[in-house]
Amino acid sequence: MVAFSLNGREVELEVDPETPLLWVLRDHLQLTGTRFGCGMGLCGACTVHLDGAAIRSCSTPLSMVAGRRVTTIEGLGGSHPLQHAWVEHNVPQCGYCQSGQIMSAAALLATNPQPDEESIRQAMSGNLCRCGTYHKVQQAILSAAAVAHWQPAAEDAS
Repeated sequence: MVAFSLNGREVELEVDPETPLLWVLRDHLQLTGTRFGCGMGLCGACTVHLDGAAIRSCSTPLSMVAGRRVTTIEGLGGSHPLQHAWVEHNVPQCGYCQSGQIMSAAALLATNPQPDEESIRQAMSGNLCRCGTYHKVQQAILSAAAVAHWQPAAEDAS
């Protein structure tokens, strides 16, 4: 049995502890916003937060999240400043990588609410976008950072 906090609620699962978190989220908990990309933790499509830090869920075994806080794109609730900025800057093309992009950006803003362009490039360098929307991603992050009342997601703030 593995127990952890997921998007602010406690869950307990009887799943092989070596199962990648990505498949637990998608197959056992029906949270399909987190995407499968490369399966090796290289593309960033599967990015979620573990205790507020961006991690690759495809290469994180369920055993590593026991007793900890996991936040997925669904946990941002649809009203996060980054989600609004993504729409405002028309970031998505195909959209496949976008949940991972947003989760990486949210982790960045939680630790650095006013990042410069270089900080954004560094923080986002592990997220690949086959459509090449990197400039739009950067502009959306800068726009979200400019929102004076910006706050991290509720479970990332604790």
